[in-house]
Amino acid sequence: MPDRSLVVFPAYRDNPYLNLMLLAPRARGWNVLESLRLEQLEQHLGRLGSGDVFHMHWTAPIVQRTDDDLASAGARLDRFRSAVDAARSRGARLVWTIHNVLPHDARHLELELELNRYLAATADAVHVMNRDTPAAVAPHYTLDADRVVHIPHPSYQGVYPSSVSRPEARARFGLGDDDRAVLAFGQMRPYKGLDVLVDAVRRIPAADRPVLLLAGRTSNEDRASIDVLLGDDVRAVREHDHVEDIDVQWWFRAADVAVFPYRRVLNSGSLHLAASFGVPSVLPDEAHLRGEFGSEEWVRWFDTGDAAGSLATVLAGPAGSAEGAEAFSRRLAPFARSREYAELLDTVSS
Repeated sequence: MPDRSLVVFPAYRDNPYLNLMLLAPRARGWNVLESLRLEQLEQHLGRLGSGDVFHMHWTAPIVQRTDDDLASAGARLDRFRSAVDAARSRGARLVWTIHNVLPHDARHLELELELNRYLAATADAVHVMNRDTPAAVAPHYTLDADRVVHIPHPSYQGVYPSSVSRPEARARFGLGDDDRAVLAFGQMRPYKGLDVLVDAVRRIPAADRPVLLLAGRTSNEDRASIDVLLGDDVRAVREHDHVEDIDVQWWFRAADVAVFPYRRVLNSGSLHLAASFGVPSVLPDEAHLRGEFGSEEWVRWFDTGDAAGSLATVLAGPAGSAEGAEAFSRRLAPFARSREYAELLDTVSS
């Protein structure tokens, strides 16, 4: 079916998830139109008609820009809805992927809820990566079960370089044979619970206390907060900038376990990245995460009701299965997930 256009918004070109998922659609001839700004999105939507698809991903760029007051954010929401409605009136279809229940650190919460409810009501297909997403978002908006499509997050098998050995990686970070290394990887932001992780590590007796590996882009303000959190009694190896693809392997090869002490999480690409490198992980014990990963022997759980205490106990005990992480990752090979996505687009557009 030639001359089909797929508008993707927001299209973060350095986002590996988007790049992986678009492999099969591009191979099938979809003309992918990518944009980051609402103004460009409006132009792309104006070109769509029957057989074309608009795929909405993260919603924050519409009404959560930091320089927008409430009135400006509301006007952007109106513009977005008008452009989408016009494209759909010409026969274009709408797919929405729910990455988060709500954007992290939302400024205009009521407008965000209005946007999410509009997408939930309007989308021809709602893509979820976690099967329990409908229940997780139910306090805020309702999803029509007939339009929900589950395609799990792909692994990163074969995507990142993996030539470094574990001894080489640990030597680079000054880790000894007896050091236990706990990795927190990805943007360091308040909602990711680094304070809980540091508190948990500090509760472990000093002789057994693990070394923290912290890697990911950090604002100056958050970096200052992390400096205070760590004090002088928690040993940490840190990189407060974006980790280039070639260097990702160093952090995961050096780690014994990856920890995700998030206060709010629906999906995590970093979790799949850890599995791709065979690194066991620790997650908050929340119903929707248990539903997706509860049977995985490479995942351990901490009680969010006593987050720091429970996490300390987990980190002081045995890690999950590295072999289980690798097997999980192979089951979610990226191109197979991309083909599922391409089939969804074919179905929606027909």
